[in-house]
Amino acid sequence: MLCIDLSGKKALVSGSTRGIGKAIALYLARAGADVIVTGRDKNRAQDVAQEIEKETGTKAFGFELKLDNPEAIKESYDEIEREVGPVDILVNNAGITKDKLFLRMSLEDWEEVLRVNLTGTFVLTSLVVKGMIKKRFGRIINISSVVGFTGNVGQVNYSSTKAALVGFTKSLAKELANRNITVNLVAPGFIKTDMTQNLPEDLKESYLKNIPLGRFGEPEDVAGVVAFLCSPYADYITGQVIHVNGGMY
Repeated sequence: MLCIDLSGKKALVSGSTRGIGKAIALYLARAGADVIVTGRDKNRAQDVAQEIEKETGTKAFGFELKLDNPEAIKESYDEIEREVGPVDILVNNAGITKDKLFLRMSLEDWEEVLRVNLTGTFVLTSLVVKGMIKKRFGRIINISSVVGFTGNVGQVNYSSTKAALVGFTKSLAKELANRNITVNLVAPGFIKTDMTQNLPEDLKESYLKNIPLGRFGEPEDVAGVVAFLCSPYADYITGQVIHVNGGMY
């Protein structure tokens, strides 16, 4: 049985107050990492951090992190470094959707999703990676989506950002490899979250028919893969895309 030990590591998970991000933060804490929970609501982030700390016994911290404003990202990360220290593990999980058919999609709809999902990821990673380079150690995991590979009706903006993360991951992995920093991407399929639970039942049934394993994924299915990629077992894995979708793609 694999035993993942991340003791002594500090892990920042963007968008970790619920769903997949929260599950990832919890798994990394169970592995011994000090976890930095972040979200748009600071109080919610602190509440989730307290939950994780109580359950796992490892340190957890909650911070506000809004990815739609580069200056706000820098202010938040400066605060994180002052209070917690440089980050060893970064999981770029946060993202938004503004779904509309392409002919109804405004420039604002397009730019807002790109600003958060792509530019926000760029800005946060550029801040975190400086400390990783100094330490000559780092693990970066970007969370994409199956729709970045298959496309999806009404999600031209969202799908574009999730596809772009593939090139971001592969290029950054090559640039940082000689500093002992690995960069990988996890692409979840249909995972049970607040977002997917609100979909119409007939739509969920149509998705289910395309999943060979015959079930929707759980946030823990994604979190386990992320924890593995952060561990010493994955030291020789970088620039890779790991699909977690039950076989639907």
